[in-house]
This record gives sequence, structure tokens and C-alpha cells, in this order.
Amino acid sequence: MAVKIYKPTSPGRRGMTGYTFEEITRDEPEKSLVLPLKKKAGRSHGKITVRHRGGGAKRKLRIIDFRRDKINVPGRVAAIEYDPNRTARIALIYYADGEKRYILAPQELKVGDTVMSGEKAEPKPGNALPMKLIPTGTFIHNIELTIGRGGQIVRSAGTSAQLMVREGDYVLVRLPSGEMRRIHGDCMATIGQVGNIEHQNISIGKAGRKRLMGWRPDVRGGAMSPRDHPHGGGRDKCPIGFPNPKTPWGKVAYGLKTRKPKASDKLIVKRRGK
Repeated sequence: MAVKIYKPTSPGRRGMTGYTFEEITRDEPEKSLVLPLKKKAGRSHGKITVRHRGGGAKRKLRIIDFRRDKINVPGRVAAIEYDPNRTARIALIYYADGEKRYILAPQELKVGDTVMSGEKAEPKPGNALPMKLIPTGTFIHNIELTIGRGGQIVRSAGTSAQLMVREGDYVLVRLPSGEMRRIHGDCMATIGQVGNIEHQNISIGKAGRKRLMGWRPDVRGGAMSPRDHPHGGGRDKCPIGFPNPKTPWGKVAYGLKTRKPKASDKLIVKRRGK
């Protein structure tokens, strides 16, 4: 996929880039795999849990097969489609038994290719296998952390993890963040790198385009009053007056570790960023 550059006909257009959508082969989604999507505007039980969300273009939810539990049934790639709910592209699969499903589209997957999941599948892009059967050094995505739960990590555009080595019942995987993690060998993963790798080169260009994505403005704490934010109350851009930047609720914003101990911590060999 190439990046489309706009002519600078306005200040908002100057520097803006977009998708060419040359890999998209179908405009309308499969009706049997679409559900209505109600907007929540960042609220849970009426309370804002994610700030600066709201509005945006209307979307429909595509049902994606993250579990890849169609074992040893070959499927044909019928189309590559756009999904407004994620950065990656999705592939419509027609299986031999007549069922249709969406999967994440890897970089090298084309219309007409055959995909399969299970122990009999070959280690080629688009196929899903237990990680104990994937050759070491292979790039993978849509990785399960719990057997049978479905892929939970490495699902965004252009990402991939690498299977490093087998260690008994577990395999050692290097994640995109640099974290080294042990995962059970019976967990499924899909071969290849997630498609739409040019997503990281897209420049939004103007605020209105971000509003269409459902993001609302974020006001600086220093521009608020003291009752609204710990940084507020100063004249112009004066220092905040604290040894550390704070959140609106007075907690330390940067450098404070907030991760709680988890049972899976013993599976992490090396943390990200170290």
C-alpha cells in the first residue's frame, strides 16, 4: 500500500497524507458478519472512564475470527476489506464447508489464496498453528495468551512478533515492544506480519479529521484553574510548582509504576524498554 499525498489547497491539507486503498477489493462488508455498534463516548455505567472521546463517524462492527478455531478446514480468500474499527485490513474467507469469516489480513495475503488453521496447516502467511509447531525465527501475529481464548496481542497494522526458541511446554516470543515472554506451546498464532504497514506514515493533518475518529479536544492542565487541575492557576506558561507532573486527580503522571502484580509476571523474561 502506498501513501497518498494531498495538494496544499488549504492549511489543513498541507502535510496531510492518507491511504490509497489500492489493496481493498470490496467496498461493502459481508452482511452476515456485521453488527450494529453503539457509541459509548468513553463512558461506563454513565461515568467517564476514557476522557476526550465522543462524536465521530457512524460505524458498524465487523465480527473478526481471532480464535481461528476452524481446524483443518481450508478456506479461500474472497476479498480484502477496510475495517473502520481497527488499523489493520481484514480478509473475507470462504471455507470449504460454506461458512464465511473475517480474519486479520497479513501483509502477503492476496485474493484467491488458501488459508487453514490447525496442526496440519503449513507455516505460511495467513495460516494459524499451535506455536509448538511453528519454526523458530518465524514472524507471527494474533497471538493467544490463554489456550482457546483467541488472539489478544499483536493485532494492529504493521506489527509482528518473533518466535525465538522452545522451552519445554512453552515458547519464548519477542513482542513488538521488545518484551520477551513465555507463552504455552498449545496457544495459537497466525503466521506473518499484519498488513497495512504504511499506517505509521499517515499524517492526520487537521483537527476535524481527528474528530471524525471519535476524539475530542484535550485541554492542557496549565490552562485550567486550580480547582480543575493541579497545574492550573498560574499566569501564562509558568512552572507547575510540583516536583512531578500530576494527573487531574493529583496522582503522579510520569515515572510512577502502576502495574499491579499478576500471576503471569513469572512468564515475562525481559520487560519492554530494558
